[in-house]
Parts: sequence; structure tokens; C-alpha cells
Amino acid sequence: MSLQAKSVNQQLETIQAELPAGTVLHLWLKARTAGGQAKLSIAVDGGDAGEPSTRRSAEFEFFAVTLAKGGSATLSYDAATTSLSVAYAFRPETVMEEGIRLLHSDARTAAPEVPDSYHFRPPFGWMNDPNGFGRFGGNAHLFYQHYPHELRWNTMHWGHAVSKDFLRWTHLPMFLFPADHLSEDDDGRGGAFSGSAIAVGEDIRVFYTEHVRDRQPEEQIQLSAVSRDGIVAGPSETVLPLRPEGLDLTTDFRDPYVFKGPDGRWKMLLGSRDKTGGVVLLYETAAADGADGWTFLGIIHREDGFGMTAAECPCMVPLTARNGETRWALIFGLLTSRDPATGRRNLTSVIVGRFDGRTFTAEFEQELDFGSDAYAFQAFVDGDEPVGIAWLANWTDFTKKDDFPTAMTLPRRVLLEGDTVLTPPVAAAESLRHQLLDDTALAAGKTVPLGTGAVEIVLDLTAPGAAFELAFDHPDVDLGVKLDGDGLAIVFDARTGKTPPRYIAAGAKPSSLRIFLDAGSIEVFADNGRWAGSKRIPGFAAARSATLTGTVAKASVWQLKL
Repeated sequence: MSLQAKSVNQQLETIQAELPAGTVLHLWLKARTAGGQAKLSIAVDGGDAGEPSTRRSAEFEFFAVTLAKGGSATLSYDAATTSLSVAYAFRPETVMEEGIRLLHSDARTAAPEVPDSYHFRPPFGWMNDPNGFGRFGGNAHLFYQHYPHELRWNTMHWGHAVSKDFLRWTHLPMFLFPADHLSEDDDGRGGAFSGSAIAVGEDIRVFYTEHVRDRQPEEQIQLSAVSRDGIVAGPSETVLPLRPEGLDLTTDFRDPYVFKGPDGRWKMLLGSRDKTGGVVLLYETAAADGADGWTFLGIIHREDGFGMTAAECPCMVPLTARNGETRWALIFGLLTSRDPATGRRNLTSVIVGRFDGRTFTAEFEQELDFGSDAYAFQAFVDGDEPVGIAWLANWTDFTKKDDFPTAMTLPRRVLLEGDTVLTPPVAAAESLRHQLLDDTALAAGKTVPLGTGAVEIVLDLTAPGAAFELAFDHPDVDLGVKLDGDGLAIVFDARTGKTPPRYIAAGAKPSSLRIFLDAGSIEVFADNGRWAGSKRIPGFAAARSATLTGTVAKASVWQLKL
């Protein structure tokens, strides 16, 4: 496919592409002025192929157009009257392999240009929570909270991508849309909020929260939809229209996570809140397809730590102990939480215990990520062990007034070792190692250039907890990794004049570390993920060099590339 965009005059904009027959175009249009009309003409080899139009001016309207014949396609519109947010093309029969072809995204929608980055980002627009993370039809599928028309949160859709190895992703068409009435204005009244997905035969069934601000009696209800082709969701049906009675819950009632319990039945977790703090609710159904029959079993867990409000984005996966016994890890976000010792916000908790399908008995608890920018973690069992991914950001840093481009974390394995949960990167992360930049100079205390800035630094220490400090030369922030008597820390200061939180795993004494730097992020994994820390870095400037203070047994620096 060849693409060409040009301005014929000050008003007429054209997009040209060679497109085969059967190509589907997805377009979002709106009128520039109230009472005006937006119109886009589609021609193939000079012949009319469609002319979607709308009088909507408050928000973009979605159109899908299928081309009956192939050839030289021209999309044209008057930019004085018509605003085009996004346009992409795909062939349904090959989109899983080829992905979408982005034809247009305007300046406020376009993704950042970070060609050397190896973290997942959407091809355009806003992204937050991972949703429906799972393997279907041989591919890993990642759905995510998405707003296509700005790099700011608004009415939620579900974006979609697939991968063979959790690292190299193919972008697919928009999977799930908000209700029509929520798309009439860009007021962020609600949309298709977070959820999960299960395989039902060859189909994918998704569960999600529909949020409508000020709706009575429920702002948040649970819906489900089925995709027959794995590309787009079919019509949605309500599966849980009301919160459970008698618990005095707030209107928080969201993020359905559906999984197969130890008794073979489908279970659903939901996050909520009562007067004492966050709660995780448990439902089940005997229906093999999960379509209906959901029954409330009770509150599976309560949490009121760090001044949190609601429990969010719960998930639960089985882990195998050394003795072969199964334990279950319940993972959820502590919305609005604040650790007074460090100033970190919106923490994520991991509770490990026994689960019989109806009751959960906690045995120990730990924090998922000491950097606290691994939110809305969602995992599924892939083969014989769980794999999870999280939003590499934190709501504390978000403002509705500013663009907030983000990425997902590196996907992580979830392992149980004694009374500790480990979350190392997936094994495929080693395939990112493109070139060895250094294996002597950094350990000798010399400053090492970091090339593109997309690197992995591997440190083997002389003894557990042996002190060191790794400082990065970054143009926008103060950045480093430090290990001393207090523990393992990501040193971060955005140079705003405000005192930053302390991103620290208190008391940690690791023997080895893997440190991943990328445009807009740093992730630290110590002792095979016994301690993991993730931090979003504002902007996309690359770290230029690294300098190590202290003695290490070995240090190597790898240039990374997809």
C-alpha cells in the first residue's frame, strides 16, 4: 500500500492510497462548527465509493466503509468544514497478520515518534488500563482503555493488538465502542470501561463496565459481548445491572475480571468500596459460556490501607508452590492510596492465599511494584504459568489539561517462590538484545554512552545488598538506580521544584539486577523479579549515558531493538 497526503488548496485535503478490493475503512468525522456538515468523499480509480457525512460537531462520529473494488483510492474533504480525527484501512481476512494501515491521524491524535522504543503504545490517541489480556487462537491479545481523538482521557473505547511473543505487537481495528449516546459529546460522561476476556470455543467473550455519569440507579453496570472473528465485538448485553444489596457500597462497581475457578466454574471479581475501604466482590455462574446466571457469593477481600478509596482492576491467578500445591494471587489497585513513608500514590497489592472457589484465605501480602507506575495489572495463565501486564503510568501524574502519552509495562511472568511473588520480564525480553554496548567500562567506573537510549543494563553484585549507585545523564530529569542500607530505589526528580516521592523497596538486598531504559520509562527487576519497580518519565528524550559508583562483580549494557 502506498500513501500520499497533500494539500490541494487551503481547504481541500486529500489522502491517497492503493487499496485492494474488500478493504474496510474506519473514519471519524465531525463538523467544524455547530450547525455545519462534515463530509468526506471516497473515490477508487475516479469512481465514487462512498461519502460519509455528519452534522455532529461536539464529538467525532464513527464510519465504516467497505470498498467493493480495489485500486487508487482518494479520500478528500474540506478542512474548513470537516475535521478528520483518524482514518485507517484493513482487510478482515489478513488483519491479524498485517494489522491496520494508518492513513491519517491529526496532530492532537498522533502517537509520539519513538522509533527505537520497545514498549507497547497505541497507534494514536489515549491509552490506560490493559483489558482482556489473554491468548486466543494462538495469539496473545491485548485490549486496552482507549480514546482515539486526543492524548487525554475521555469517552472510553477498547483498543486492540495481537502478538506472538508479548513484545512485537500488531495493531488491530477498534474492538469495542461506547454506547452511541455517550459518543455524541466529548464530555467524558462514561464509556466502555475496563474488563476481561475469556475463550468460548472459537469465540472471544468480553466483560466490561459501562459507566454513565449520574445514571440512576447505577452509574456502573456490567456488560458482555462476543466476538466471532476476533476483530470486533458484537452487540453488548447486560449481565449485572445492580450492585449487591445490603452492603452499603458506593457507586464504585467496576472492572469485571472473569476466570475459571478451582471448581471448574466461571468466577467474576469486581472492585468496589464501602464505608471502611476497598472491597473485592466475587460472583460465579454455572453457564459454560459465561453469558448469564451470575450469582453474588460475597466479599472475597477487604482492604483499607494507605487511605485508599475503592479497590480497582482486581485479577486472580493460580500459582504453583514448591511442594506442588496451588496458591492463588489476588492482585488489585488501591485507588487514591498514599504511602506516608515515601509519598508514593495509587499502590498495587498482591495477596497470596488459598481459594476454594467461594472463599479466599490470605496467607501473605506484598506490593507489586515499588515504582508504583505499574497500575491496573492484569494477568492470565498462559500454558503453565501466569503472564501479566500493566499501565506504565500513575493517575497522580495525570491532568485533564495536558496530553499524557503512556505505554504498557514489559509483560511479566508471575511466579511463587516460598512466601514471595516474583514478577520477572517474560523470557522473550532477551530477544530484544540487539547489540552488546559494553561489558567492562561501566563496571570500571567509566561513563558509558547509551546509543539510542533503549537499553538493558545487567548488574551482578559482589554480595547481596552490596551498595552501588547508577546515574543516568538524561536531558529532562534526574534519574538513577541506587542500592544502600535503606533498600533499592529508583532515583527520580522531574526538576519541577517539588520534592518527589521516594521510589524504594525498603530493606531490599538483591544480588542481581536487570534495568530496562526506554523512551519515557525505566523498569528495574532485582533477583528475578523479587523486587520490581517501574517509573514513567515525562517526555521521550533518551538517556545519553550511564555512570556506576561502587563495586560490582559484573556489568553489561545491551542496546535493545524490536
